Amino acid sequence: MVLAKLFGRKKNKPVSYEDSKALATDKSPKVRAKLAENPSAKPEVLYYLTNDESPKVRQVVARNENTPHQANAILAHDTDDEVRSELARKICKLLPSLSGEEAAQVREQTISTLEVLAEDQLPTVRAILSEALKDSLEAPKHVIVALAKDAEEIVASPVLEYSPLLSETDLLEIIASGVATGSLPAIARRQDIGEDVSEAVAVSLEIPAVAALLANKSARIREETLDQMIEQAEGIETLHEPLVMRVDLSMRAMRRIAGFVAASLVEKLVEKNDLSPALEKELKKNIKDRLDDGGKLDAADEKKSEKRAKKLWSSGRLDEEAMQAAVDGKELVFVQAGLSLMSGVKIETVRSILNSRKGKVVTALCWKAKLSMRLAIKIQTDIAHVPPRELVNAKDGVEYPFNEEELDWQLSFFTDK
Repeated sequence: MVLAKLFGRKKNKPVSYEDSKALATDKSPKVRAKLAENPSAKPEVLYYLTNDESPKVRQVVARNENTPHQANAILAHDTDDEVRSELARKICKLLPSLSGEEAAQVREQTISTLEVLAEDQLPTVRAILSEALKDSLEAPKHVIVALAKDAEEIVASPVLEYSPLLSETDLLEIIASGVATGSLPAIARRQDIGEDVSEAVAVSLEIPAVAALLANKSARIREETLDQMIEQAEGIETLHEPLVMRVDLSMRAMRRIAGFVAASLVEKLVEKNDLSPALEKELKKNIKDRLDDGGKLDAADEKKSEKRAKKLWSSGRLDEEAMQAAVDGKELVFVQAGLSLMSGVKIETVRSILNSRKGKVVTALCWKAKLSMRLAIKIQTDIAHVPPRELVNAKDGVEYPFNEEELDWQLSFFTDK
């Protein structure tokens, strides 16, 4: 009779307290789960079912919006991942309705459960929270900040890109402390980010993030920051098109960009900005001159830089000061040649190391070349464009942070091939 009431034709038919107690101890998990999903189930019965041996039953309890907050607190520590995932979905769904003085205590208890879930060991659970709360104005800000600082991209990215609770100051602090790998583009895609945040993204030298920033039409970017991005973009083809498509380019910036992007992109630059015939002619002539030259001047300049480095090496004057000047002037070919000569590592290997953007191996190369750790940091940032999270900093401000054995081991990945 009791089962007939529970499984009758009428969906979620009310069940008396006495019947509920009998059903809660039924041998069949299917019966207990059916009881757990019933909106008329008493809070104390749902609380009792939080300790059910069947994860399926506990999942249904976690999903039930009428489950008391004391039971939710227990389920937040459940050993079954799907139970905690179901609870995370429900808690986020309930938050907007918990307003007003009467709901204040319930909201406080719900937030306590939310805080536990925000520290869950399973990234999927934390990601459910981030995705569900990314647009929320009701979510506790400290939980949003915790999710934004999460080490997993799937957790941090949704709130970093969309959360209205994160201020410019918050974003700058998060960038400074180090965002999850792959999450910086999420900040770069935010609507209406300010000049300071744009600059922080740009100086990171993270190519996907810089590309996203350039493609973000609502991002406000200072002219000096844009100049830095143009300089960075010259040798990185993936940045050329998003740079050309910026809507706030000055005439000076357009001239610089036309000096290194493909002819097809210069055409786009001309069409998009409705340039005067004179400027259009100038930019197209720039392209023609580059194509006619065929890169010979560039090749000659490279040979000249290599020759100068070898001459200084032969005369014993290729030292820290000469390399510092080359790094400050962003003379890539000279720096490559200098590092090769000073370390004894083949030039092709030096190029591979610098292109790897791996802070440890670039640092090891600088150590092999007997350069200071201070200059090694500059080479990491200005020449190798090592991402901030990969950057190797000095020990005690001046020393290499690894011993000789560790540094040799890092180099061996490239030199023992």
